[in-house]
Amino acid sequence: MLKINGLVLTVTDPATRAETEILHGNSFELAQGEALGLVGESGSGKSMTLKCILGIEPSGARVEGGIELAGADLPTASGEDLRRIRANELALLAQNPHGALNPVLPVERYLIEGMSDARSMSKSAARARAIELLREVGITDTERVMRSYPHQLSGGMLQRVVIAGALSGEPKLLLADEPTTALDVTTQAEVVAILDEKRREHGLTMIFVTHDLDLAAAVCDRLAVMKNGEILEIGTPDEIRDNPKTEYTRELMAARPMLYPAGHPVPTQEAGA
Repeated sequence: MLKINGLVLTVTDPATRAETEILHGNSFELAQGEALGLVGESGSGKSMTLKCILGIEPSGARVEGGIELAGADLPTASGEDLRRIRANELALLAQNPHGALNPVLPVERYLIEGMSDARSMSKSAARARAIELLREVGITDTERVMRSYPHQLSGGMLQRVVIAGALSGEPKLLLADEPTTALDVTTQAEVVAILDEKRREHGLTMIFVTHDLDLAAAVCDRLAVMKNGEILEIGTPDEIRDNPKTEYTRELMAARPMLYPAGHPVPTQEAGA
């Protein structure tokens, strides 16, 4: 389904023309319907990996290596082919759901126009499908939500809308870039449950980016631990938890939020380590 082979991302400083390698030859494969969690600290290259798949890497960046989605080589695809692939094969769930919608347009426009443009559906058919999708993600007051503007909805409700929008294109690959970071713990659990249910129901392949190892383990078949632009190890959640292969993974496991007894030092990593 998705094959990434020796992915290297190099960016050039526009002022000095100095080059910096951001991703260092990472490789992995995903079968249809499989979910991979990309976990690691901020700046480890998780979101940049998703940007390379989407073809939205920073201006002046150079991508090397292969990114093959359902037989199409994304780095060499034409602009027209990329637009088609993004409309029909890929969907992105962003970290901030408010940034995914136009703040001056109602939810109805967001959902209907996406289906009308990408799938050539009539507005009436697109509206009916939008309402159906909102119900699928647990929204019962569909007419009110359809009329609402983004600022009128809670973060959890808006993320459900964005999930519905992502499903509307019937994608093969779902890229979830920390989709629950801005939500409280209870809402986070609800959204993750919906996301996992819909992924399995629709047979979606998914890459789930998060800092939270426990969250990734709950929804992913395998985990890839990243640090400084490099995948250090890949394994099932049980393998990563019970037999981490690198010191960094062990430190990441130890740093998970939990209740420590009084006087017990909280594990940390020194800056620059």
